[in-house]
Amino acid sequence: MSTTAPAAPPVLAEVVRSGFVESRHHGSLVLLAADGSVEHVVGDPAAPVFPRSSNKPMQAAAVLRAGLDLSGERLALTAASHSGESFHRDLVRRMLAEFGLDPGLLQCPPDLPLDPVEAEAYLASGAVRERVTMNCSGKHTAMLAACLRAGWPTDSYLDPEHPLQLLVRESVEEAAGEPVAAVGVDGCGAPLMALSLTGLARAFRHFVLAPAGSPEGRVAAAMRAHPEYVAGTRRPDTWLMRAVPGALSKMGAEAVQALALPDGRALAFKIEDGGGRALGPVLARALRLLGVDSAVLERIGSAPLLGGAEEVGSVRAVF
Repeated sequence: MSTTAPAAPPVLAEVVRSGFVESRHHGSLVLLAADGSVEHVVGDPAAPVFPRSSNKPMQAAAVLRAGLDLSGERLALTAASHSGESFHRDLVRRMLAEFGLDPGLLQCPPDLPLDPVEAEAYLASGAVRERVTMNCSGKHTAMLAACLRAGWPTDSYLDPEHPLQLLVRESVEEAAGEPVAAVGVDGCGAPLMALSLTGLARAFRHFVLAPAGSPEGRVAAAMRAHPEYVAGTRRPDTWLMRAVPGALSKMGAEAVQALALPDGRALAFKIEDGGGRALGPVLARALRLLGVDSAVLERIGSAPLLGGAEEVGSVRAVF
């Protein structure tokens, strides 16, 4: 029986301080051409990963398939990892009221705003952790509302065998063009479907090319029209969808990112150690390899390191 450890994925990014490489972030990445063929690979994008919140567009499409009629900011918030800014919290509360739902029915955990600037202001105001503030509260609100619409139980809406979650799995597999490799529990408590990075990139490509009236097309349109509700005012997904026409972008926890362009070009990657500081530089480099030319890439790719309050280095992509 072999005891050889699997080889580490290649290095995607280096942390350079004062001209010295002090850390390295390994990972895997795939780029798809407009026709869906694999154009560029780093590491092993065929291996399954948990996409985390990069799966949210598929979850939002399942809510629509269940019969819930959402559009605009409400549908964008359903696919969101929102920052917990006041406009996010206000819309979640309005949606709960519109559907006649008590906030206590939400099964996502109480949390602080995801955005650190917003979290400081939130705590300074004397507020405490709430389920509504948790970054997945829009998704959970829509899931509960979909269950009410379809006549399904609301107390077990996060059970992997619940009709809604079976519909989520169907939506994930259809978009990705592959079976779910494993099912876990996400940070918000919802079932989490594992895919290959290639499958994740195919899923985003599927959404941007979907007919306008389909569930996938509706989700993509809402996210692109209201990116600040998908993320927040200080988040790369928002910046990208504002600056690159037709881009559909969604990050996931543990340094996962998926994105597709309106002509079908797409990408997905995961940084092996979950290091979020490398996500921006890797994303900017991947977009340049896809042929994107936009000033927003400088903003997204900037990851300076400080020493004594002065910039002494940066995180840089190296693939």
